[in-house]
Amino acid sequence: MEAERVQAISSDSKSNDSMPSDFIRPENEQPGITTFPGQAFEVPVIDFGIVEEEKLVQTIVNASCQWGMFQIVNHDIPRDVISKLQTVGKQFFELPQEEKEVYAKPPNSQSVEGYGTKLQKEVEGKKGWVDHLFHKIWPPSAINLNFWPKNPPSYREANEEYAKYLHGVVDKLLRSLSLGLGLEGHELKEGVGGDELVYMMKINYYPPCPRPDLALGVVAHTDMSAITILVPNDVQGLQLFKDDYWYDVKYIPNALVIHIGDQIEILSNGKYKSVLHRTTVNKEKTRMSWPVFLEPPSTLVVGPHPKLVNEDNPPKYKTKKFSDYVYCKLNKIPQ
Repeated sequence: MEAERVQAISSDSKSNDSMPSDFIRPENEQPGITTFPGQAFEVPVIDFGIVEEEKLVQTIVNASCQWGMFQIVNHDIPRDVISKLQTVGKQFFELPQEEKEVYAKPPNSQSVEGYGTKLQKEVEGKKGWVDHLFHKIWPPSAINLNFWPKNPPSYREANEEYAKYLHGVVDKLLRSLSLGLGLEGHELKEGVGGDELVYMMKINYYPPCPRPDLALGVVAHTDMSAITILVPNDVQGLQLFKDDYWYDVKYIPNALVIHIGDQIEILSNGKYKSVLHRTTVNKEKTRMSWPVFLEPPSTLVVGPHPKLVNEDNPPKYKTKKFSDYVYCKLNKIPQ
């Protein structure tokens, strides 16, 4: 086992209310100090059912340029499809520890797929208060069912059903973002891999934490993906960095939370902003989230779209294979 799981540490700490020191963040990261004390931030909420395409594109463009994050409603994914996805994910994390370890990320694996705790180099040895499970849900050629839990029995069906409905959201988002750059509707999707675009599911499990004012679930980061589509549970905990403050993001029931990721920022040559965000934890409740990272195939070379670069607007980012980008970012190598 790579490390003691946070879920087990949480169970132990319930009895004595103690907080292991390696989870206590430096003061400049502690949510108790760095969170803006006012009300939760309401990031733009976009009605995905807007009939006029021009109007929908403009609202998505504005949110992607100014915020890098927004929530969409009327996205046509049935509520019960999302509910089943959440139920089977929760049931997996409630299994006995030895059952979960069957799906543990293999030692020295170059992929993130599998059940685990640590994800990237930990600054000053500090840890995030989270366990996770990663596996790909699309395309079929990329799926490794060894990382899909067989228990609960409906796990596979629930994930396949969610993936099926997600395609419509993905295509509409990428088309809108593409048109917003003055490109043809299909060009941005092609720039991130077209039909080979990888849907990487992650389940985050943040168990109750004795000192949520001192810990973070996931530290401040931007997503390496093109776009991230996230389903939260009902426990708030997502924070967005804007205007020098960390703000709580207020969830809208049954909405999908959209993050612009690094690859879309690169492809747009900086017009769309990859959002800096982090997650907090809760003293009494387990927080969970189901982000799907839309990632280019590992060998795809990504850089600013050629049509967006000229003498007046030179490329602001290097062009490189997605796998090289991921390696540099996870190992904190300047890009």
